[in-house]
Amino acid sequence: MQYIGALDQGTTSTRFIIFNDKGEIVNSHQLEHNQIYPKPGWVEHDPWEIWDNSCKCIIQTLKKSTLEGADISCIGITNQRETIIAWNPISGKVWHNAIVWQDLRGSDKIDEISKKVDIDWVAKRTGLRMSPYFAASKISWLLDNVEGLREAAEAGDAIFGTIDTWLTWNLTGGDAVVTDVTNASRYLLMNIDTLQWDNEMLDLFNIPRGCLPEIVPSSGTLYGVTLTSGPFRTVIPVCGILGDQQAALFGQACFEEGLGKSTYGTGCFLLVNTGDKPYISENGLLATVAYQIEGHKPHYALEGSIAVAGSLVQWARDNLQIVDSPRELDELAASVKDCGGVYIVPAFSGLFAPYWRSDARGVIAGLTGFATKAHLCKAILNATAFQAYDIFKTMEKDSGIEIKELKVDGGLTNSEPLMKFQADLLGVPVIRPEVVETTALGAAYAAGLSIGIWKSLDELKEQWKEKKRWEPEMCDSEREIRVRKWRKAVKRTLNWVGNDDD
Repeated sequence: MQYIGALDQGTTSTRFIIFNDKGEIVNSHQLEHNQIYPKPGWVEHDPWEIWDNSCKCIIQTLKKSTLEGADISCIGITNQRETIIAWNPISGKVWHNAIVWQDLRGSDKIDEISKKVDIDWVAKRTGLRMSPYFAASKISWLLDNVEGLREAAEAGDAIFGTIDTWLTWNLTGGDAVVTDVTNASRYLLMNIDTLQWDNEMLDLFNIPRGCLPEIVPSSGTLYGVTLTSGPFRTVIPVCGILGDQQAALFGQACFEEGLGKSTYGTGCFLLVNTGDKPYISENGLLATVAYQIEGHKPHYALEGSIAVAGSLVQWARDNLQIVDSPRELDELAASVKDCGGVYIVPAFSGLFAPYWRSDARGVIAGLTGFATKAHLCKAILNATAFQAYDIFKTMEKDSGIEIKELKVDGGLTNSEPLMKFQADLLGVPVIRPEVVETTALGAAYAAGLSIGIWKSLDELKEQWKEKKRWEPEMCDSEREIRVRKWRKAVKRTLNWVGNDDD
């Protein structure tokens, strides 16, 4: 039996999972980290807290598994994408807290540049839209607002990287300063065809090329090895990296054109494999790199992103304090037959695909004296299903592909009321795999392929197994009524932030 370690660094927590060579979970450990909100619309993380939690998770997982570092054959990394850290690659000095993918402080820069360029040209070049969601405007903000950082970047004393770069750098003791193609494709700085940093995009954002990591394949390449002084206490190959959503696509064995998945985590992300050519969307979706294996052409994906999904449940627990746990929220939601006319649109940081409206802010619509806490809980879960519906239908329109079933993964798939409503709303079966932690599994697969634990993608496809299926039961007329009310609620979020603000 061989063991593969997957370091899964997400928006709200970090975990380390050990898989065996059958793709089965041996053990895991997870820790949450602090969410820092300096201003409305700003979100930060402490990079050193993330690294410390990573070490703790590794140590605890090994202990729970009665394994030693030497028992781990290789390590894969998967991570929250677009979140940016600036640090000195020699000393490790961090210049600023990590700016999280949800953060909107780059909006002004995006607005400024959007007046100078054709956004269709940007989409064809990068596959992305001009949005503060992506890493470029975050890097630009850091360069313009952190004293001494631009000078350091130009002198080679600062590197800007997503979380995969930060973790790889720490695991290898600073030897590897890399990002894989899936993460690089989320910077708004990489050419979607050449898979290299694009000089014209760098010039638009005034970012020195030398302060960015090297772009590498997702699998088949040795990035470096762990330090004997690190949490593993031995030398282990670090040889697989995938951004979290691409990792879930990989872990769901969606290796062929037309296969797709939806991950329900902090956000919600639907991706469909579009083969070895990028498909530039005309309806607000993104072209992104799905994965690349060393020596092979990259595979691309069409993606729709939702900012707030599982984090809405966390908000209900921590901010509203109407429940003590996600389980209690599920139980309350299941206790009522519908949302009682209440619709929640969680546009906390604007709306992502297919709307792309950074001026939107969240609303609770349809409140009456009839509504109870249980109806609010139902509306909270329904909000994720409605947002996924918007992307699902846009993706079918954009790609011309009729999606006949939806593979799902992520923590929110444990919510029976949500998954049932999602199947009803989409009108297709919703299928959860045997191993629901497909994000970490995808990273493990990428690493294991690199050293020959698995010989081919076909071998990985054979390991995928269905665990549970939800069949749709809602009639078309009821679905149309629900969707119409949802879209009325969405309209009420728009133009909230604008020039007339006090």
